[in-house]
Amino acid sequence: MENFYKDNDRLKHQLSHPLLREIVALRENNYAESAEYACAPTDFEDAVECYDKAMEVFGEICAETIAVNAPKVDKQGPSCENGRVTYADGTQENHRVLTEASFYGLSLPRKYDGLNFPTVLSIMASEMVARADAGFQNIWSLQDCAETINEFGDEELKAAMLPRISKGATCSMDLTEPDAGSDLQSAMLKATWDEANNTWRLNGVKRFITNGDADIKLVLARSEEGTTDARGLSLYVYDKQWGGVTVRRIEHKLGIKGSPTCELVFDNAPAKLIGNRRMGLIKYVMSLMNGARLGIGAQSVGISEAALQAAKRYASERKQFGKAIIELAPVYEMIGVMQAKLDAARALLYETSRFVDFSKAYTEISKARSLEPEERQKYKAVQKNADMLTPILKLMSSEYSNQITYDAIQVFGGSGVVQDFPVERYYRDARVTSIYEGTSQLQVIAAVKYVSNGELLAKIREYAAGITEPETAERFNKLAEQFEEACSICAAAGGELFSFHSRRLVEMGGHIVMSALLYQDKDFDARAAESFAMYLKMTEAWNIDRLTYIKSFGETDLAALKEVACK
Repeated sequence: MENFYKDNDRLKHQLSHPLLREIVALRENNYAESAEYACAPTDFEDAVECYDKAMEVFGEICAETIAVNAPKVDKQGPSCENGRVTYADGTQENHRVLTEASFYGLSLPRKYDGLNFPTVLSIMASEMVARADAGFQNIWSLQDCAETINEFGDEELKAAMLPRISKGATCSMDLTEPDAGSDLQSAMLKATWDEANNTWRLNGVKRFITNGDADIKLVLARSEEGTTDARGLSLYVYDKQWGGVTVRRIEHKLGIKGSPTCELVFDNAPAKLIGNRRMGLIKYVMSLMNGARLGIGAQSVGISEAALQAAKRYASERKQFGKAIIELAPVYEMIGVMQAKLDAARALLYETSRFVDFSKAYTEISKARSLEPEERQKYKAVQKNADMLTPILKLMSSEYSNQITYDAIQVFGGSGVVQDFPVERYYRDARVTSIYEGTSQLQVIAAVKYVSNGELLAKIREYAAGITEPETAERFNKLAEQFEEACSICAAAGGELFSFHSRRLVEMGGHIVMSALLYQDKDFDARAAESFAMYLKMTEAWNIDRLTYIKSFGETDLAALKEVACK
């Protein structure tokens, strides 16, 4: 039987990372819960054995059920009638099987019927689901909304909502509106307090809502009358059982067709406030979006894995000019580059997940007691790293997903654009990854502040310090110097020119970070060594190209380009 965990040794390898032992000890409160819950691990080895068995079952479901259903779901899609959504038949089966196997609430505390798995494990599961069906991954991974409820909701709200999510209640993030897409601070869906019924009421329209007819919703709404900016927005929980929300329509999309993207009408819908008023966008949605961007990183890597495996199989079987096309230099170069990009994106995905794990663990500890000075220092450091790497991950992994699926079709040739093979679906599914949960351009805006303040360069220097081979260390130091030079040129220019070059700067830094992470794994096997060697060479070429462009493109060039583009 096929299994998306057992056939990918890169996933199990994450369980042997040296930092996981510390992450699990923090998350399990030094395994104190084993006295209260029979399913809780007694030590690290017990925990890893549990994770391994769970991921093996999960990998089998992804390969044998979700992936098998994916082509049918892509054709059938969801439907909307009388204001309600009905999932495609295959989507309903996927949801039933995962619910029966208790694969919802993976990272929720056991007191809310969750499994208390680290983020690394939930991201691993998310990658496998995306490899099977990226559209279904959207539905399944939105259970991450529970993390926001768990972190910011009061105990009454958590007790009411979280056990239901652990048992399979679906979720959605209702943020965007017809006139407020990427600019969420412009959201105008209205929240008013109903004194007579002791509840909040929501009125307005939300658009482009993934899984819009979900059971439990997180809704961004304007609670402060007369405001037009982020300070007037609050975050609410809505339960479909309360009524008042209907689906106006489902969008007809290029890809991820199993996931219903909805336009919603809120008509006096009752809702409950999460946390404090006015903090909806400033605090809670920013946290929610960071989790969602990590999920899109997993989705991008999963789609890339599916496309690469399909391309490798086809290239090994397809014969032209008397040999399998994988033996032809133009093809094996393409596949080698695809592999290196995938391995680099995956390395960054799990590095970011580990920083998120540490951050969440210290957040939970701080609720029970004051952190020690050393703990506070580490908490601050891991939070900074998580915030810095998340937008870089979202940017690079989604762009690579688009490139890898594009190249997969090229490997298939004419067969790649017909529906007899799955790569055309992977290509369609990948396209949105660089758009939703913040476009690539918005990820650059989020990441470039770490270029401006020098923290990305400091992180690069930290990674470079761990490289022990003199020749390799020299190459990394040269890359760091080139990055520092590019940053200095752009900082001196300032203003619009700095903004113009910001993506080049973020990509330069991202390439170096991913090269360093591949270096850490290069001794795993021959493939890891080859991916590191190839990616480092590509980084050297890419970065000198960007530095050269930055040096040659100044204010005069910018003014001329702007004049032509804006005519």
